[in-house]
Amino acid sequence: MEHHQVVIYLAAMALGALLGLVVPSFGPGLERLINPVLGALLFVTFLQVPAAELLRSLRDGRFLSAALVVNFLVVPLVVAAMFTFLPADRAVRLGVLLVLLCPCVDYVIVFSGLAGGSARRLLAATPLLLVAQMVLLPVFLYAFFGSGLGDIVEAGPFLEAFAVLIVIPLALAWGLQAWAGRRESGRRVSDAATTTMVPLMAATLLVVVASQVPKLGGNLTDVAAVIPFYAAFLVVMAFAGKAVARAFRLDVPGERAVVFSGATRNSLVVLPLALSLPDAYAIAAVVVVTQTLVEVVGMVVYVRAVPRLLPSAPGA
Repeated sequence: MEHHQVVIYLAAMALGALLGLVVPSFGPGLERLINPVLGALLFVTFLQVPAAELLRSLRDGRFLSAALVVNFLVVPLVVAAMFTFLPADRAVRLGVLLVLLCPCVDYVIVFSGLAGGSARRLLAATPLLLVAQMVLLPVFLYAFFGSGLGDIVEAGPFLEAFAVLIVIPLALAWGLQAWAGRRESGRRVSDAATTTMVPLMAATLLVVVASQVPKLGGNLTDVAAVIPFYAAFLVVMAFAGKAVARAFRLDVPGERAVVFSGATRNSLVVLPLALSLPDAYAIAAVVVVTQTLVEVVGMVVYVRAVPRLLPSAPGA
């Protein structure tokens, strides 16, 4: 499955879109599965980051600094440059901001590894990127929308998402790691859990797409209008990520990992936040999911393009 995971992910999204179109009544039920499936996916992701490795990664100052700069300084500036040209609909703009301002923490590791990026360093940086985006996202939204957003975006869903998608999976993963370190039975359970990474990612993509496609309705034009912005973001961030990585004098695997981190967005984790918005803002969730569809196709291109953008040294 790992050798064919890109094809599996594309097939899962296609199947999800077909299911959403043919049986739209399944949408509400599938939507309730998003958090449980995503929580399981992040649990397996965190399980691959030993607690000791995480502590060591915090001493990799140059890589972490580059990842933080590209995601929380460069990306907001790129989004700000796009903001004026986005569709005027407030809900559409909110959806774009939610998804573009948060770095990916799941399949970015897969695609970066396929392109020769340092998947290990990205994996170890995952908890830090998650915490940073949850803290900074309200600040960024306030900067773009002002205080009026307080009547729309509530703190409750943010705290719930932080607990369900970060704290609990991370605690369970470290608990299983401790068990695996002391007992053979724990090691077997841990090994079995890590083999579920690709199926869980495919299940997450299928559930997300199938539950949101029925919501397109008469909003197809508004949603289609953001696709060029998502595509442009991928192009711009390839070169912006390269510039940041070079500024921090990283090795080639580190440079490629930073480029992927800056380009991929956390649509799956912010989707529950978009789903918690009032009904008048329901299109925001569809705008978030649209970014996933564009990005997965973009990542197939990135896997080929980034090694050319950042080639290895001769003989490496």
